[in-house]
Amino acid sequence: MTGHDGNGGHEATGDEGRRAGRRPRFLTAAGLTLACVLVLGAGAAGWAYWQLNGNIKSVDINSALGDNRPARPAPSPTAADAQPTDALNILVLGSDSRSGAENQELGGGDSSGARSDTAMVVHVEPGRERATVVSIPRDTLVTRPSCPRPSGGSTRVAYNAMFNNAYAVGGPVCAVKTVETLTGLRMDHYMEIDFSGFAKLVDALGGVTVSTAQDIDDDKSHLRLEAGTHHLNGTQALGLARTRYGIGGGSDLARIGLQQQLVKALLTQISATDLLTDPARLYRVADAVTGSLTTDTGLDSLPELSLGQSLRGLSAEAVRTVTMPVAQAPWDRNRVVVREGEARELWESLR
Repeated sequence: MTGHDGNGGHEATGDEGRRAGRRPRFLTAAGLTLACVLVLGAGAAGWAYWQLNGNIKSVDINSALGDNRPARPAPSPTAADAQPTDALNILVLGSDSRSGAENQELGGGDSSGARSDTAMVVHVEPGRERATVVSIPRDTLVTRPSCPRPSGGSTRVAYNAMFNNAYAVGGPVCAVKTVETLTGLRMDHYMEIDFSGFAKLVDALGGVTVSTAQDIDDDKSHLRLEAGTHHLNGTQALGLARTRYGIGGGSDLARIGLQQQLVKALLTQISATDLLTDPARLYRVADAVTGSLTTDTGLDSLPELSLGQSLRGLSAEAVRTVTMPVAQAPWDRNRVVVREGEARELWESLR
């Protein structure tokens, strides 16, 4: 996937900030996590509730970062029996680690370390009826702030560090702090899901339909598709989200375009699948999601994840997908830098 940045990226492991024994996770697209929330918002009952609730893993980002963060907007008044409708910012992040037999079979590669391979900021507007998904290219050169270590002390500030290295150095906590420093936005929540969970979710939904404008032949993602419309199973959809070298000359920006297409395709598939009338499928979908999900502690139980009830009005047409404005780094054609003025306007529009 990616190499080390110019700063080495060896200050800490990608497991920092996690509970003991937790596996690194991979998230293929922000739409998947948004889909997770929507699916869980549909509800789970009876004996299944406790099993699903116990599946969810979490990391306490708020305690780790303390108060030195962007301020939250003042909450809007909400009736006691109404769903909350304030804006939300959710950092959806994935790592390039493939720990676990199922993940290795789907992705292969080294599981001894991890970098954030996919990063998207999901901004849900007040009223929860529209959302903007902003992709952050993993090869963006940024200032990585000093991040707290669970064992005490902090990592060093790093300049011109590759964005995806923040996760490798300090896990989810450092990834969140780097995004907040980059955007000036407070991240209300954090989510990630791994290879096998994504494939299982797509399969449980009955697949997902996408259209490609060009042939895809990528040995690294194990995907071969002719240009046209295809109904993909879970493994194929995972391959599409990972495809980089089969399109656009290996550009990460081209891959982001495919991931953003998959965001909307997943939302469309969920809208077309009446999970409430098919309890068995609902359980399979919810089990696939929760069994592969890592969140912040504000979303680590089904009651908290029921914020999906307030997002059920979202449709593919109500979700805008954009990429953070970047330009090729003058000194490295394989890296990009932020177009500061345009990026500032984008983040300001999401406040």
